[in-house]
Amino acid sequence: MTVTETAADRLVRIGEVARAAGVSARAVRYYEQQGLLISERSPSGQRLYRQDAIPLVRFFQQMFAAGLTSRRIAELLPCWDSGHTDAEQRAMLRAERDRIQAKVDDLQAALDRLDEVIAITDTHP
Repeated sequence: MTVTETAADRLVRIGEVARAAGVSARAVRYYEQQGLLISERSPSGQRLYRQDAIPLVRFFQQMFAAGLTSRRIAELLPCWDSGHTDAEQRAMLRAERDRIQAKVDDLQAALDRLDEVIAITDTHP
Protein backbone atom coordinates (compact mmCIF):
# COMPACT_ATOMS: atom_id res chain seq x y z
CA MET A 1 0.00 0.00 0.00
CA THR A 2 1.41 3.38 -0.96
CA VAL A 3 1.51 6.32 1.40
CA THR A 4 -1.43 7.96 -0.41
CA GLU A 5 -3.47 4.76 -0.69
CA THR A 6 -6.06 4.29 2.06
CA ALA A 7 -7.41 0.99 3.35
CA ALA A 8 -10.70 1.69 1.53
CA ASP A 9 -8.78 2.04 -1.74
CA ARG A 10 -7.09 -1.35 -1.37
CA LEU A 11 -8.61 -3.78 -3.84
CA VAL A 12 -9.68 -7.21 -2.66
CA ARG A 13 -10.81 -10.29 -4.52
CA ILE A 14 -14.40 -11.39 -4.65
CA GLY A 15 -13.77 -14.29 -2.27
CA GLU A 16 -12.40 -11.97 0.38
CA VAL A 17 -15.42 -9.69 0.10
CA ALA A 18 -17.75 -12.67 0.29
CA ARG A 19 -15.99 -14.21 3.32
CA ALA A 20 -15.76 -10.96 5.24
CA ALA A 21 -19.40 -10.10 4.56
CA GLY A 22 -20.67 -13.62 5.25
CA VAL A 23 -22.15 -14.22 1.80
CA SER A 24 -21.31 -16.33 -1.22
CA ALA A 25 -19.25 -15.10 -4.15
CA ARG A 26 -22.37 -15.68 -6.22
CA ALA A 27 -24.24 -13.15 -4.07
CA VAL A 28 -21.47 -10.59 -4.63
CA ARG A 29 -21.70 -11.16 -8.40
CA TYR A 30 -25.48 -10.75 -8.19
CA TYR A 31 -25.10 -7.42 -6.43
CA GLU A 32 -22.78 -6.32 -9.19
CA GLN A 33 -25.23 -7.48 -11.88
CA GLN A 34 -27.95 -5.47 -10.15
CA GLY A 35 -25.77 -2.35 -10.27
CA LEU A 36 -25.30 -2.25 -6.50
CA LEU A 37 -21.54 -2.87 -6.59
CA ILE A 38 -18.79 -1.91 -8.98
CA SER A 39 -15.70 -4.00 -9.53
CA GLU A 40 -12.48 -3.55 -11.36
CA ARG A 41 -10.71 -6.34 -13.18
CA SER A 42 -7.23 -7.63 -12.56
CA PRO A 43 -4.97 -8.25 -15.57
CA SER A 44 -6.06 -11.89 -15.38
CA GLY A 45 -9.77 -10.91 -15.35
CA GLN A 46 -10.53 -11.46 -11.66
CA ARG A 47 -13.08 -9.18 -10.05
CA LEU A 48 -11.54 -6.76 -7.57
CA TYR A 49 -13.51 -4.61 -5.15
CA ARG A 50 -12.65 -1.73 -2.89
CA GLN A 51 -12.38 -2.67 0.77
CA ASP A 52 -15.47 -0.60 1.56
CA ALA A 53 -17.54 -3.06 -0.49
CA ILE A 54 -17.62 -5.33 2.58
CA PRO A 55 -19.84 -3.14 4.81
CA LEU A 56 -21.91 -2.31 1.74
CA VAL A 57 -22.57 -6.00 1.07
CA ARG A 58 -23.56 -6.43 4.73
CA PHE A 59 -25.99 -3.52 4.28
CA PHE A 60 -27.45 -5.22 1.19
CA GLN A 61 -27.93 -8.42 3.15
CA GLN A 62 -29.73 -6.60 5.94
CA MET A 63 -31.99 -4.81 3.50
CA PHE A 64 -32.78 -8.01 1.57
CA ALA A 65 -33.55 -9.76 4.86
CA ALA A 66 -35.91 -6.91 5.70
CA GLY A 67 -37.75 -7.47 2.43
CA LEU A 68 -36.36 -4.72 0.21
CA THR A 69 -35.83 -5.38 -3.48
CA SER A 70 -32.57 -4.70 -5.29
CA ARG A 71 -34.30 -1.79 -7.04
CA ARG A 72 -35.27 -0.25 -3.70
CA ILE A 73 -31.77 -0.81 -2.34
CA ALA A 74 -30.37 0.97 -5.41
CA GLU A 75 -32.65 3.89 -4.56
CA LEU A 76 -31.19 3.94 -1.04
CA LEU A 77 -27.55 4.00 -2.18
CA PRO A 78 -27.34 7.75 -2.80
CA CYS A 79 -28.57 8.27 0.79
CA TRP A 80 -25.89 5.84 2.04
CA ASP A 81 -23.14 7.42 -0.06
CA SER A 82 -23.81 11.10 0.54
CA GLY A 83 -25.90 11.23 3.68
CA HIS A 84 -28.13 13.73 1.90
CA THR A 85 -31.68 13.15 0.73
CA ASP A 86 -34.50 15.00 -0.92
CA ALA A 87 -38.10 14.96 0.32
CA GLU A 88 -39.05 12.01 -1.89
CA GLN A 89 -36.11 9.92 -0.66
CA ARG A 90 -36.88 10.75 2.97
CA ALA A 91 -40.50 9.70 2.44
CA MET A 92 -39.33 6.42 0.91
CA LEU A 93 -36.91 5.84 3.80
CA ARG A 94 -39.65 6.47 6.35
CA ALA A 95 -42.09 4.20 4.51
CA GLU A 96 -39.53 1.37 4.46
CA ARG A 97 -38.78 1.93 8.12
CA ASP A 98 -42.49 1.78 8.99
CA ARG A 99 -42.90 -1.41 6.96
CA ILE A 100 -39.92 -3.02 8.70
CA GLN A 101 -41.16 -1.90 12.13
CA ALA A 102 -44.53 -3.54 11.44
CA LYS A 103 -42.67 -6.74 10.54
CA VAL A 104 -40.66 -6.52 13.79
CA ASP A 105 -43.87 -5.98 15.77
CA ASP A 106 -45.44 -9.06 14.16
CA LEU A 107 -42.36 -11.13 14.94
CA GLN A 108 -42.33 -9.87 18.53
CA ALA A 109 -45.97 -10.89 18.92
CA ALA A 110 -45.15 -14.36 17.60
CA LEU A 111 -42.20 -14.58 19.99
CA ASP A 112 -44.42 -13.55 22.91
CA ARG A 113 -46.93 -16.28 22.00
CA LEU A 114 -44.16 -18.89 21.82
CA ASP A 115 -42.95 -17.78 25.25
CA GLU A 116 -46.48 -18.32 26.57
CA VAL A 117 -46.60 -21.83 25.12
CA ILE A 118 -43.16 -22.61 26.55
CA ALA A 119 -44.23 -21.34 29.97
CA ILE A 120 -47.34 -23.53 29.88
CA THR A 121 -45.43 -26.61 28.80
CA ASP A 122 -42.77 -25.99 31.47
CA THR A 123 -45.44 -26.25 34.16
CA HIS A 124 -47.04 -29.37 32.62
CA PRO A 125 -44.30 -31.88 31.73
